[in-house]
Amino acid sequence: MSFRLQHVSIPRPPDSEALTRAFYGDLLGLQEIAAPNSISAMEVIWFKLGDDAELHCFREEPLGDTSNRHYCLVVDDVAGIRKRLNEAGYAPYDVEAIPGRPRFFCRDPFGNIIEFTTIVGDYLALQ
Repeated sequence: MSFRLQHVSIPRPPDSEALTRAFYGDLLGLQEIAAPNSISAMEVIWFKLGDDAELHCFREEPLGDTSNRHYCLVVDDVAGIRKRLNEAGYAPYDVEAIPGRPRFFCRDPFGNIIEFTTIVGDYLALQ
């Protein structure tokens, strides 16, 4: 049996559609895709991640930002996306380094944590 990630679902507060699209679509450059009509009442906004994965941003009342739960996006230019986030007023931050896998973390406008990384060779063999 094999597994692959199909989607990640993260919360966003009510009435945040424009900010969701501005951050994930405009700033990060993710392509918005249509969510199924059958779940339109959920006010979910979907984005394409790579060739066959998706990011689902669903409406939910905020619960706070005490969790370290996160998802990770592999990007071609870690420094470039960090610069864009800084210029847009976000606060990327460093965490423990992983050899062969430069990375940083940043919260989206709703407090969700995103890890941004790039894979340089066989990072597991460098441990």
